[in-house]
Amino acid sequence: MLLANKNRLIEMLGNALGSLAQERGLEPPPVPRIERPKAVDHGDVACNIALQLSKAWKLNPKELAQALVERLQKQPGFDRLIATCEIAGPGFINFRLSNVAKTAVVHEILKEGAHFGELPKDQASVASAMIEFVSANPTGPLHVGHGRQAALGDALANLLATQGIKVHREFYYNDAGVQIANLALSVQARLKGLKPGDPAWPEQAYNGEYIAEIATAFKASAEYRDDLEAIRQFAVNYLRNEQDIDLKTFGVQFDCYYLESSLYTDGSVAQIVGDLESIGKTYQSEGALWLKTTDDGDDKDRVMRKSDGSFTYFVPDVAYHASKWKRGFHKVINVQGSDHHGTIARVRSGLQGVAQKRGWDIPKTYPDYVLHKMVTVMRHGEEVKISKRAGSYVTVRDLVEWSGGVTPEMAPADRELALQRGRDAVRFFLISRKADTEFVFDIDLALQQNDENPVFYVQYAHARINSILQQWGGQIAELASADLSLLQSKASDYLLRRLAEYPEVLTDAASELAPHALAFYLRDLAGDFHTFYNADRVLVDDQSLKEARLALLLATRQVLQNGLKVLGVSAPVKM
Repeated sequence: MLLANKNRLIEMLGNALGSLAQERGLEPPPVPRIERPKAVDHGDVACNIALQLSKAWKLNPKELAQALVERLQKQPGFDRLIATCEIAGPGFINFRLSNVAKTAVVHEILKEGAHFGELPKDQASVASAMIEFVSANPTGPLHVGHGRQAALGDALANLLATQGIKVHREFYYNDAGVQIANLALSVQARLKGLKPGDPAWPEQAYNGEYIAEIATAFKASAEYRDDLEAIRQFAVNYLRNEQDIDLKTFGVQFDCYYLESSLYTDGSVAQIVGDLESIGKTYQSEGALWLKTTDDGDDKDRVMRKSDGSFTYFVPDVAYHASKWKRGFHKVINVQGSDHHGTIARVRSGLQGVAQKRGWDIPKTYPDYVLHKMVTVMRHGEEVKISKRAGSYVTVRDLVEWSGGVTPEMAPADRELALQRGRDAVRFFLISRKADTEFVFDIDLALQQNDENPVFYVQYAHARINSILQQWGGQIAELASADLSLLQSKASDYLLRRLAEYPEVLTDAASELAPHALAFYLRDLAGDFHTFYNADRVLVDDQSLKEARLALLLATRQVLQNGLKVLGVSAPVKM
C-alpha cells in the first residue's frame, strides 16, 4: 500500500475513533495502526484497533468495529480509497483497496523513476552517517569474510542514502602492530630464499604465495634494500594496492581510508589514555594499566597498556571512534565479523570515559554494530578451505572469478562479462541472508542459469520485461496515460501490491540495518512478475488492455532496477 494511501486511511480511522470517543464520552484513542494480513484473501490491509480498545472502552470488539466502519464509510474520499471493508473474527477490520488506489503505484513509479521509494532529505532520521566496513589488515588479500562485509556495508550505505541520509564510507587500515611486523618478517624471509616448511622459516610468518610475489616486486623496485622498515612500507603499500584492485573489481568505493598508525603519530592514543587516567577510569595492577569497563556493563575490566608498555588492540579503536565523533559523525555503523563481539563493550566504555572528560554527549550505544558470521564456500560438492595464492583461505577474487566462470583463455570482453556475472552473484548471495547467520556459498549454484539461482531469477525478470517492451516496439512515454482500471486480474493485483510495498521495504531495511530484506523482496517481486506473465498475456490485440499491462511491466522493471542498484547488482537488458 502506498504511503500516501496508508496515511490517509490511518487519518480516516483516527477521525472515526475520535468521533466515537467524543460522542460516548470515552478516553481519547491511540493512533490506529494498519498492517498487511498474512492471508492475501483477507484483504489488502487490516486494522485491529477495535480489539485493542474494547477492554478500555468496555465495548464488544465486533460492535466497536461495526461502529467504526459506519463512520468510515461516511468520510469524504473513502469510496475512492476503499472498495470494501469487512469485519472478521473477533473484531478485525479488513480493507480491500479500490482499483484507483491500487493502480496509483504505477503512476507514481513512472513519475519518480529511479528515485521511486526514496525519502527526501527533510524527512531523514539523521542528516549524515558513517559506515565503516571491510577494514582489513594490509597483511594479505581480501578473504570471503571481507567480501561479506563489502557487500553488506555497501548495500547498507545505499539503503541509508535512499532515506535522505548523507553517507560516508570509511575503511580503517590496521597498519600498526604485531601482524604488520610479521608481514615484514615474512617478506624478508622470502628475500633470503626461504619458503614455508624450511627450518629457518619464521613460525608466525604468512605462508601464501602472495608473500613471494611481494618479495619479487620489492627486489625489482627502486626502493629495494635490506632494511626491515623499507620492507614493511613496501609490503603494506603493495597489499593496499592489491586490496584496492579487489574492491574495484567488487564495485566498492570508499570516501576515506583511515590509518591506525596515524593515531599514534598524531598523539591520539596517548591523549585518550591520559583522558581516561585523569578521570579515574583506570587503575594499575600487575604492572599493567586497566580500564574499568565493568562500570559500563562489561563482565570484567580490561588491560589497556601491558606491562611491556604496548597497548592492547582496543585502545586505538577507542581513539579512532573518538575521532569519528569529533569529525561530526554522530551516527556510526561498524560492519565487522562476529569475532569482534568482545570489543564492543570495551570500545563503548572507553568512549563514555572520553565523553565525560571532554564534555561530549556520546550515547552509551555508540557506535552501532552489524556483526556477520562466517562464510563457507562449496564447489563441486566439497568445501573449499584454501586458496593457492592466499595459502589459508579463499579470497574475494577467487569467489568472483569462480562464480562468473572466468577462465584464463577468455578474451578480454568475455572476461569482463564473466567478472560482472561473478560480482553480481557474490554480492547478491552474500546479502541474501541475515548477517548474524552463517552462510554457505555454493559456487555451482551461482553458475546455474535457472530459477534456483536467486540472482539469475531476479535479473531474468528484468531482462524478460525488457524483451517484451522491445517486442512491443512502441513509445514508452505513451504508457504513462494507459487506462489502468483494466488491470483486474488476480495476478496483476498481487504484482501491484508488491510494487506498493517497495518504499516501506527500503525504510524498514534501512532502519533495521537489514539489507537481506531487500534481497528477499526482489525475489518475491520477480516471482509475482513471472506469475503475472504466465497468467496474463501482455501483447494482446486489445490496445488499451495491452498498454495497461505494459505500463505495469514498465513499473515493475523500474523497481527491479532500483532495488538491484541499492544492492550493487546490475540489471541486464538481456540474458
